[in-house]
Amino acid sequence: MSHYRRLYVPGGTYFFTVRLQDHRSDLLVSQIDLLRDAMRLCRKRWPFEIEAAVILPNKLHMIWTLPDGDADFSKRWRLIKSSFSRHAPAPAYIPESHRQRGEKGIWQRRFWEHLIRDADDLALHMHLIRSAPIHAGLVKRPSDWPYSSLHYPKKQLRTIAPVPSAPNPEAVVNAS
Repeated sequence: MSHYRRLYVPGGTYFFTVRLQDHRSDLLVSQIDLLRDAMRLCRKRWPFEIEAAVILPNKLHMIWTLPDGDADFSKRWRLIKSSFSRHAPAPAYIPESHRQRGEKGIWQRRFWEHLIRDADDLALHMHLIRSAPIHAGLVKRPSDWPYSSLHYPKKQLRTIAPVPSAPNPEAVVNAS
């Protein structure tokens, strides 16, 4: 079994990439209201701020800021994915490994996260979100893609999490 090392920083700001199992699927945009409902449900139960987001047909990128004292982004993604999967149509093909575990086979099991370290890192990941529809070949200009936070008013980012620099990151996080 693989063990993924994740950097959990309470109140941290993170960039995420979450993908569907079927890279040819357009489920995220065809079921955008269901995805929004899953996000709302999760945010009601386990609050977080969505700083920026882009929803592509088969993956999404988001920047979240977690509440002070809370670092559990995995719990939030688990709730979002399961809420969405419960109501989304089943894919035509479900990998045997997913079927054996009783999974619907919509999402890739894992997600990719990156702790935002400073203003330059934030600017880079905001650019990745803005340019994702262009790189995916969906539009020529970021403003042409309807499923992006680019269409919402800009706000000041509340926090950028410090990166622990001690050999034991828990010591730094718990010391503050």
